[in-house]
Amino acid sequence: MQVECRFFGPFREEVGERSVEITTDAETYGDLLAELEDRYPGLSGRLIADGSLVGEIAVTRNRKNIRHLEGPDTRLTDGDVVRLTPSVYGGCVNADPDRQFLPVSGARRDIV
Repeated sequence: MQVECRFFGPFREEVGERSVEITTDAETYGDLLAELEDRYPGLSGRLIADGSLVGEIAVTRNRKNIRHLEGPDTRLTDGDVVRLTPSVYGGCVNADPDRQFLPVSGARRDIV
């Protein structure tokens, strides 16, 4: 079967492409993720481990998060669009602890 895999953030950097068409014999998303780790060494250990998704990555099947379906056991079907998005955590290593923030008022603001 053929599926389209779309990569975001650091996953895109590791694969070197925004999107790839993959012909696969994988039956489940877990199988596909293991295959992607084999094809792209930079993804190794970052998608699936011991049959579970690694960390808080978002893997979607046609825009539905597989965590809300059957997880890695979700069946892969021909023509699926698979999106792989890593968790993104923000913050600043060198934040100024004395930084002053502006107060938030209850005033309504319309953005046009």
